[in-house]
Amino acid sequence: MTHFNKYRKSLFFGCFSVMFSITLAAQDNDLTTNTDSIVINTNKLVSKIKEDVNLGFQNRENRDVVGAVSSIEPGDFLKNDNTQWVRDALSGRMTGLKGSDNIRGLGTALIVVDGIPGRSIDLLNMEEIQEITILKDASAVALYGAMGRNGVIVVTTKRGTEKQEFNVSVSSGIKFPTSIPNYLGTAEYMTLFNEARANDGLAPNPGFTDEVIANHASGINPYRYPNVDLYSSDYMKDYASFSNVVADFSGAVNDTKYYINVGFKSDQTIQNVTDNDRGANRFNVRGNIDFRVNDWIKSSFDMIAILEQNKTSLTNLYDAGNSFRPDLYSPLLPISAIDVTGNPELAGVLQAAKKFNGFLIGGNQNFKDNVPLGDAYAGGSRTNVTRISQVSNAIDFDLSAITEGLSAKTYLSFDFYNLYNTSNVNQFAAYEPTWNDEGKIIGLVNVRENDRAGLTENINSNVFTIRYGFYGMINYEKQLGENHAINASLMALGNSTHVIDEEQSSKNNHLGMSVNYTYKNKLMFDFNSSYVHSIKLAEGNRGKFAPTLGFGYVLTEEPSLKNSSWLNYLKLRSSMGVVYSDFGIDGYFLYDAIYQQDGGSYNWGDASGSGFNNQYTSISRGQNDNLGMEKRMDYNLGFEALIAKKIWLEANVFRSDLSDQVINATTPYPEYYGGFRPYSNFNADKYSGFEFGANYLDRFGKFGMNIGARVLYTNSVRRVVDEVYADEYQNREGKPVNAIFGLKSLGFFGEDDFNTDGSLKAGIPSQFGALQPGDLRYSDINNDGKVNDQDQISIGRWDSPWTFSSDITLDYGAFTFFALLTAEVGGDGITDGNYYRPQGDQKYSEVVRGRWTPETANTATFPRLSSLPNTNNLGVNSTFWLYDNSNVRLQRVQLTYDLPSNWVEKLKMEDFSIYASGSNLLEISKNKDIRELQLTNSPMFRYYSLGLRIKF
Repeated sequence: MTHFNKYRKSLFFGCFSVMFSITLAAQDNDLTTNTDSIVINTNKLVSKIKEDVNLGFQNRENRDVVGAVSSIEPGDFLKNDNTQWVRDALSGRMTGLKGSDNIRGLGTALIVVDGIPGRSIDLLNMEEIQEITILKDASAVALYGAMGRNGVIVVTTKRGTEKQEFNVSVSSGIKFPTSIPNYLGTAEYMTLFNEARANDGLAPNPGFTDEVIANHASGINPYRYPNVDLYSSDYMKDYASFSNVVADFSGAVNDTKYYINVGFKSDQTIQNVTDNDRGANRFNVRGNIDFRVNDWIKSSFDMIAILEQNKTSLTNLYDAGNSFRPDLYSPLLPISAIDVTGNPELAGVLQAAKKFNGFLIGGNQNFKDNVPLGDAYAGGSRTNVTRISQVSNAIDFDLSAITEGLSAKTYLSFDFYNLYNTSNVNQFAAYEPTWNDEGKIIGLVNVRENDRAGLTENINSNVFTIRYGFYGMINYEKQLGENHAINASLMALGNSTHVIDEEQSSKNNHLGMSVNYTYKNKLMFDFNSSYVHSIKLAEGNRGKFAPTLGFGYVLTEEPSLKNSSWLNYLKLRSSMGVVYSDFGIDGYFLYDAIYQQDGGSYNWGDASGSGFNNQYTSISRGQNDNLGMEKRMDYNLGFEALIAKKIWLEANVFRSDLSDQVINATTPYPEYYGGFRPYSNFNADKYSGFEFGANYLDRFGKFGMNIGARVLYTNSVRRVVDEVYADEYQNREGKPVNAIFGLKSLGFFGEDDFNTDGSLKAGIPSQFGALQPGDLRYSDINNDGKVNDQDQISIGRWDSPWTFSSDITLDYGAFTFFALLTAEVGGDGITDGNYYRPQGDQKYSEVVRGRWTPETANTATFPRLSSLPNTNNLGVNSTFWLYDNSNVRLQRVQLTYDLPSNWVEKLKMEDFSIYASGSNLLEISKNKDIRELQLTNSPMFRYYSLGLRIKF
């Protein structure tokens, strides 16, 4: 890791040296700060009140919005927090959002990009985004129909401007794994596995003798006595590089405005075996064009193309390292260790063998299909390809010639997604060696096929998806005298997604209506509704009307508060309404009965049995034409305020009741109904909580600060559950939706718990299988004298009810410092898998060093070892494996330097800044070692980068 630390230090010292040198040069030449680049603008909070907020289908002034809505504009922060990953920008920055796409804990929100539902934010870079808005309550999401069930994230991309602009953002850096799996070496594994066999009353493994273990421990010949670690520097790099380049252009030609965004992203892998492991590269281009057709029609065309390629070898060594034992065999055999003296047959084998940097591929007859390094070196390569294109057209009609305030809009979109991988698969030989006493290889047996290059490029996993979308809207907006204003809309939306070779397309169709009335610019009444339609339900029961009501009151428009010196703005808001959805209906025709012939038969027509035979026809699911949509009943009460033009506050209390959930319920019917039971609307959950956000913005001469803080508390309760348990404590009803059930651990059995014959002493409940000292002991909750699944209780919850975040921006002169912190409190996790619970002869990780033995009975952190499958210790969840998932994380830090305006002007630019940044830098938690260790695909990373931003 010395190289790791040297590289990281040099990166940052180099960055700060550049910044410091530029600063000194600026002072020596009496250069002035670029005042146009000041990050913290104290007028921002005041202007926020009257800024338009994009709600997806329509824009509305922020003060007129009644629903629970929060929004950000990347242009306000991107310069000092230059993340290009949209999910990173969302996480921790918006009130009411958990992570990057979970609003108030309800689940994954609908993503809407430029009015098109269902698009992915992962296809965007931050430079092309104008605004991001999250819609949280039923009133705000009503126009999205069934798709808005979990809330909506609305993304608006940039449009062309009259002024020509050219911007470039370039960043490059390195990423280091936060943690790498730590498995035991061969000698320690063999020793402990023999201990496990002894615990099971078995003799030591014949291949794990003291002499063999000593040879592996000595390291005298690592090819004959292997100690394979696929996470070592032989196969993995300490770090990998990444880079990102984005350029955008905007301007106007006559009546046509354009915006063009071009990006390239490269993300390398730490796997370091062959050139096949090149990592991922993505290229994207966007063109947004707006033009006027005539005096009353204007239109726009948006076109997006994305190409991503990720070339790898055929094996992911990071995954393979979790199962490949260190003692199996040496995956590489040095040619220098092969003695062909007097052995022409071996010389022929060596001459014909394919060589890799002085090595042959090693193997073993018993594991000939488990050759991860062979696959990586000689197996060939795979290239995963993603090709995406999106085209959309909007037409806006100004119908004021018919009546003032009347307008209409149509929007049509076509999205095409093509995902596939190509591969060249080679056959390759793998050799099992025979060693002599001098440590030389005197024989080679090919345990696989002969070397042969694959001459055919295979195309696999070819997925082609087409999405069509359309909506049309008529809008009427008018001021009626001095005191009244109305904004009404009527819309129709259709959205269809078809995956090639799938019989049923996914369709979403609904009608929407919105009526907003404002009185004296202070009282707002909203009626938003949709009539949703689902093809998953029976004809005659496919439609549902979902109304919502909202009320807003701007108190600072009252005479007593209008001229307040400290309270600049205060709006109260409340809403209630319903959202109907079919998202929880997992399949089509669930309302239909299913009849089937299961092979049985009956005889009729002859009492002797020589008559006719007919097959039985049985029913496996009953009919329910009344099966309906799931229902979200929503309540929201909140406010937003501006104090002293420096402090912005927003808060909401909320409740969402999710009822009529579709399941194949059993409890409403007698047991003998069996297959006659239909799907029905049954289960119900409740989510409730509050959210609060605050922003403080101020300047003191050259020093400015912008500090934001947010808190979200969301609790869930299962109100109606289809369940029958003998003991009430096992009921899921009344527990959190994400409750974890398991046994209550009492620690380990001790030697005093057993009789001399090995049986449990009287009064101690039996458990899972034969027991002995060092096994986990559990609580017999129902006191029936045995521990089983009936003793499982609620032991924790997966999701954290409390979410906190804070962003800090400080600027002084030409420097700006930014930091983002997040925290989660109250959630739990369960350690699982072979790393934490190795079964049988699976490889051991560092956790088994804390195993129970008679000598460590009072300090043990792991059960006794066993060489056999062990359900009692490793196969059931309990509080023993439970861990606190609460954490505080320093998500990002960035230091930015703005070049002096004198320099910028000489370079014919408007703005020029350089920065150093880091992401995922620090975590404080009781179980950081568990949280930061990722066991599949690739590790978690810490990112360090340098970058620059230029504006012309």
